[in-house]
This record gives sequence, structure tokens and C-alpha cells, in this order.
Amino acid sequence: MHRLDDWLINIVLYQLIPSKKSRLVAHITSLRLPHLSSQLTNWLLLDWESGLYNINQVLAYSLQLFAVTEAINRALAKTPPEQLLLRLSQLSPEHLEELRYVWEENLESYSNIRFDTPYHAALYGFWELYKIDDYWGEEYRKRGCLQQAIKAFYEVRSWPYGEEMLTLTQTLAAFLDADELVTIAMLQSPAIPPPPLLRYSTWEALDYLVSIIQDARVIQRSASPISRYFALNQALQKLKTLSEKTNNLLQDADIKILRLIATYWEKSLLRVAEKLKENSITEHVRNPYIVGNPVEGKRFVGREDVMRQLEQFWIMDHQLQSVVLYGHRRMGKTSILVNVANRLGSQIQLAYVNLLRLGDSPQGVGEVLMAICDEISQTVKLTPPADTDLLNLPYRTFERYLKQVEAKLEGGLIIALDEFEKIEDLIEAGKIPIDFMGFLRGLVQMSSKVGFAFAGLHTLEEMTADYFQPFFASVIPIHVGFQERAATRQILANPANEDFPLDYIPEALDEIYALTHGQPYLVQLVGFQLVRGYNDFVFEQGRSREPVFTVEDVEAVINNPEFFQGGRYYFDGVWGQAARGAEGQQTIVRVLAPHPEGLSLDTLAQSTGMNDADLQKALNTLKRHDVVEETQGNWRIMVELFRRWVLQQ
Repeated sequence: MHRLDDWLINIVLYQLIPSKKSRLVAHITSLRLPHLSSQLTNWLLLDWESGLYNINQVLAYSLQLFAVTEAINRALAKTPPEQLLLRLSQLSPEHLEELRYVWEENLESYSNIRFDTPYHAALYGFWELYKIDDYWGEEYRKRGCLQQAIKAFYEVRSWPYGEEMLTLTQTLAAFLDADELVTIAMLQSPAIPPPPLLRYSTWEALDYLVSIIQDARVIQRSASPISRYFALNQALQKLKTLSEKTNNLLQDADIKILRLIATYWEKSLLRVAEKLKENSITEHVRNPYIVGNPVEGKRFVGREDVMRQLEQFWIMDHQLQSVVLYGHRRMGKTSILVNVANRLGSQIQLAYVNLLRLGDSPQGVGEVLMAICDEISQTVKLTPPADTDLLNLPYRTFERYLKQVEAKLEGGLIIALDEFEKIEDLIEAGKIPIDFMGFLRGLVQMSSKVGFAFAGLHTLEEMTADYFQPFFASVIPIHVGFQERAATRQILANPANEDFPLDYIPEALDEIYALTHGQPYLVQLVGFQLVRGYNDFVFEQGRSREPVFTVEDVEAVINNPEFFQGGRYYFDGVWGQAARGAEGQQTIVRVLAPHPEGLSLDTLAQSTGMNDADLQKALNTLKRHDVVEETQGNWRIMVELFRRWVLQQ
């Protein structure tokens, strides 16, 4: 108890009656004890942390605050620059406030602060951080404290730990200001200074908030409600983990500010959660994936490399270049031809002709040219020749019509002949004459305003008959291979950029790419079956599940026997193509099928019984057709699903 009279009386009694030893002087007094400040200063200079412990003990059992403040002030004045911020960071809020009063007792306005020494600047920085506790709920004053701390630490940014404290305070201020989803998503990750760090625990805790910024961007920008829902749950879980971790830390000012930020962010995310609840899935999900047919419009994703080449040949060059698009079945050649017209501008028109519609063409070459004229007519709006003229005098009639078309064109015309192998089939069947290829070559070279695009399984060099030779120097081959990983993920997660209510975990997307190698038809088929399975499980069977596809969902789809039955057109097509051209292709595929990791060339030679020349020729053909690849000395089947299909045959 603070009793001055008791203290004086006990002094007198002790002098007058020495025998009264049981009567002791009161422990608590505000009168300065002699030499106490000097002793405390020496302790601090000898060992700062031990000195602080002793000071706290003195304050716990006395009222010697003035002596303590004086001792700290003296010790800090003699502190080496490299230790100044470290020592100030270890002081309590009470110590900092008393030191501030010693320096400037009549401070009226923070805007007039002038820091005369780095010590005073750093002192104010830490003091302003601790002041935030006094303004819980007072937004304006809390933010004012952080701004003053930023000004203070800016003055000592070149000192040890100064840059760290400046960056940390700026980060906390920015994070505290961002209390709505849109502003959280706009935050930038701080550049953490190199170690050693003064506030290591704070930076470690800040990682959770930085990670939440990424979640906030997904919530803010994702086209899928389920993607937003998934990111929202992740963010709320991280805030919970942050709260648990910071509970075990010393509650320094910056940790308390972190907890305050987490409180504001949680409120913002919970408001978003309420809105997302309104977007629950209540009816069958419309299946956005297309199996078998060309993918058009916004659903067409990727193929930028092929599209850029076609734009260069058909827009940037002075004359239209004829090309051949080649690749195995269901690789997306038709989708490219259908969609490229949208990127050519108004000056270049494209007439698409699917040669499979020709059938057996009993009327011969006239019927083939009739089909081509019909598509050109619809594109350029010019009446086609009479059918009888095309049947009676096919070449001359078609050539005249093409010249009329050329005269009408303001820009150019691309005639796209898809499934070009049909021409070879018709020639071999004797339906059209061999000289048809020479006629086509003449058309290719006839005008700079008319170009051809041939799409099929092979390069023209692979065509077996001599009548394809005239084309070799007239067209440019463009390989259509597998989709890139990023395009595959885009096709699955955001089909057609529409508000797709289902989502995938990243591992599921990786698994689909590993199974398909980005083969467009198979990617669409897997996605189609996943949505179909979800609708059946939820709406037909009436069971509940998360609207997010997992690796287990993907495995369930491909392990269903109906999956390979549904994809038979692709699998049969690749297998059938391996029967044409170089001998031994199917034998090689059968040998490779049991070995996902592949086999060496020597092992393949032994297993197939093929000589080196024939083996290499067959492997090169399979590689050109995107069936096999060589990696680290081993040959393996590229598409895992095709490998599994072969094993079942």
C-alpha cells in the first residue's frame, strides 16, 4: 500500500527503538531510491534481456517508474545502432509511452512530429503500433496509428531491421484497409526482407493472409459458383488456423493487428458465403461437353499455334496459301476449320466441305464438284452451276464457276475440304479419275484470291499413290497434335466460359490430362461422363454429394466398361490407322501396351521380331501420328486411355 506517513513513521521508530526489528519499511513508495536508476542502467548495458527482467521485477513491487524510465532512456542512448530496433521491440507498451513523454511531453499534433534522432523515430514507430489496442472499434484512429508508424519507420529504414519494420507496417496498414472482398483480392503480396528477421513469427502468420488473397481472387473472378464456394471454404479454414496459431504466440502489437485484420476479413467472407448459398444446384446440370461433333464458338479453346499460322497464311500474306491440316482422328481438325472463319475478318470467307457426306458418289467426279459448289454458293451467295452441267462437263464447268466467284470476291475465299482421305478412297474405288488430283493442283495455283485447306489423317507425302505427288510443292503441312495442359484445364473447368456450377480439384484435372495427354475427343468424353454421372447420382438416385469432381470420380468414369464403348470411334480409328502405311505398327502397339513406362528399342526389336530398318520406319510413322513417343530412351504409347483400350482387345 502506498502510505507515505507509514514510511516516515517506520523510519523514526527504527531510529528511536532499534529493538523493533519486526517493523519494516513499506515496500511500495514513489520516492526515488538512491542510485536505483544507475544500477538499472548498468544491468541493461551488461545484459539487455536480464536487465529488462530486473526492471519488471522492480515495477512489480515498487512505484519506481521514474527511475526505470530514466534507466531505459540512458541505456538506449548508449545502444549500438545495429541493436536499437531489436531492443525497442522488446519493451512493453508502458515503457514506450513513458519514454515518449520524456522526449516530448507537450506533443499536440502527430502531423507536426519531427524526428531528431533515429532512436526517437523508432521509439515512435513501436509506440504507435501498440496504441492500436486503445482504439478497438475506432477505425479512423487505428488507421492513423499505422500511418504514423509508417512515417516513423521510414526514417530508420536503412538501419538493421528498419526496412523490415517499414514493410511490415505498410503491409498491415494495407491489409487493415482491405475489409471487403474486392479490396482483399486487389492486395499485393509483400516483399519479405532477407533474414535475420525481427518479427519472424509475424511474417509466418502473414503467409496465411497472403494465401487468402489468392482465394479472394478466385472468389471474385471465377465464372463458376462452385469454384468460388471451394475457395471461400479454404479461406475461412485458413483464418481459423491463423487464429489458432496466433493464440500460442506472444501478443506483440503486430500480432494483435493481424488478429484484427483476420476478424475483418472473416466478416467479409461470411457476407460472401451468404450470397453463395443462394446459388445452390437445384436441377440437372446441362452438360456443356461435346462428344463427336465439332466444338464451336466459346467452347473452342486452345489451338492458338495453329490459328496463328492460318491467320498468317490467310490474312497477313499477299496471296492465300493452301495448307493441309493433318493429325489422327478426333484431334480437332474439323473444329479448327469451323472456327477459323470467325478470325479471318470480313474480307476472307471460308467454305467448309465435309467430304464424308459424298458417300459412294455414284455420279463420279461431277457429284464431288457439285457438293463443293453447293458450299461455295452458300458462302459467297452466288448461284451454283446446273447439276447437269457439272455431271456432263465437270472440270470445265467448275473452273468457270470458280472464276465467277473470284470476280465477285472483294477479299479472298478458302475452300476447306475436310476428311480428305475420302478422295483417295473414291479414286481407289474407281469412282473418280486419277487426274482429279492434277485438276485440284491447277485450281490451287489458279488464283491468289482462292486458297484450299485440306484436312485429314496424313500428310500428303504419306498418300500411297503417285497421283498425290503434284501437291507436294503447292501446300504447307500443319500438324494438329494434342492440346496443351492449360487448354485442357480450361476446357474442363470453364467450358464455354459459362456459369458452370461444377468444379474439379486440381488433382482431378491433372489426372484427366495424364490419361488423355490432352486428346480433345477424350477430354470431352471424360467431362461428359462426369457430368452425366453427377446428374444421375444427385437427381436420379436422390443422393447428396459435393459438386466438385475428384480423382476418384475420374477413375470411376474410365473404369466403367461403357466408357471405352462410348469412345470406340476414336480408339478404332487410331487402331485402324496403324494398319495402314508402314508394316508392323499394330504389332508394336500390342507389345508396348502392357508397359506404361515403355520399352527400349532393343527390347522392342526382340519382342516384335522386326529388323532394325522396318522397326524404325514403323516407329517413325506411329510417332508422326501421335501414337507413340520416345522419352529417356524408351518408346511408350502416348495416350494412357488408348494403351488401356489395346490391353482389352
